[in-house]
Amino acid sequence: MAAVAQTGTTPVARKRRRKVDWVAYGYLSPALVTICVLSIVPIFYTIYISFTNFNQMHFTSYQFVGLQNYKELLNPHDPLSNLFIPTLIWTIVYALCATGFSYLVGLALAVLLNNKHMREATLYRTLLIIPWAVPTLITMLAWQGLLNDQYGQINGLLHGVFGLPRIPWLTNATWARVAIIIANVWAGFPYMMTVCLGALQSIPTDQYEAAEIDGATWTQVFRYVTMPSVWRISLPLLIPSFSYNFNNFNATYLLTGGGPPNSNNPFLGQTDILASAAYKMTLSFNRYDLGSAIAVLLFILVAFISWLQMRYTGAFQEVDS
Repeated sequence: MAAVAQTGTTPVARKRRRKVDWVAYGYLSPALVTICVLSIVPIFYTIYISFTNFNQMHFTSYQFVGLQNYKELLNPHDPLSNLFIPTLIWTIVYALCATGFSYLVGLALAVLLNNKHMREATLYRTLLIIPWAVPTLITMLAWQGLLNDQYGQINGLLHGVFGLPRIPWLTNATWARVAIIIANVWAGFPYMMTVCLGALQSIPTDQYEAAEIDGATWTQVFRYVTMPSVWRISLPLLIPSFSYNFNNFNATYLLTGGGPPNSNNPFLGQTDILASAAYKMTLSFNRYDLGSAIAVLLFILVAFISWLQMRYTGAFQEVDS
């Protein structure tokens, strides 16, 4: 009888659970529809456009051209290869430098602020986290004024105090790239500092006490006690930071606009990265086909690099109990 009663109530329970599930989907439907309309549909449409010749000459009558756009971008003998390959190299260098220097500066400041003998550490932490709180637009516009060749305060300091010649921060290709990296490090180091501070404060004090009893130097303590713990915690956060800098359109566009001009490339400037290249090809030159192809390649590159980092560094790997 108990078995019969249990069997008889099972369909009812399943029906109730099924009804609750549909109610949950009803609550989630606005968010799901919004994601589909604003994210998923544009992604597939971009992929579709990358296989067509949709540009200013074929707005209404574009055709399917297969892999032609990708061949033009990736073929080193094609004139349009100057549009993609040099920009890709600079994007990788830019992302590595911005992420690496932000991490090193943040780690150094975190080690200093974590020193128990340092006075007013809370005040310094508050001041150093301000660049993270300021919007990117304001930060980059401020750096644009500071780095101005003629009236910028940085050149005024270098020339007036140290007698150095004025540096063409925003008009010379090399210095413009250095300027973008500096501005990105300024905007990114507070995040890294916060992460490293959290990692440092999670290290048990008995490890430092044991190292002190063993007579370890400061360098040995940092190398064998501090850095392994900080690295293990911060590594999973370096992966999305690298991906973010790989796609950091704001810094390039707001600080230099992609300039200075590139004599070998009529479409892009010396500091353009792949994200700004896709933007310019689409909205400035109406080459929606090439812009979409660049966007698809950019997505594939970021996904592949992130997968490699997660696969071979062990980030996000589950720890066995």
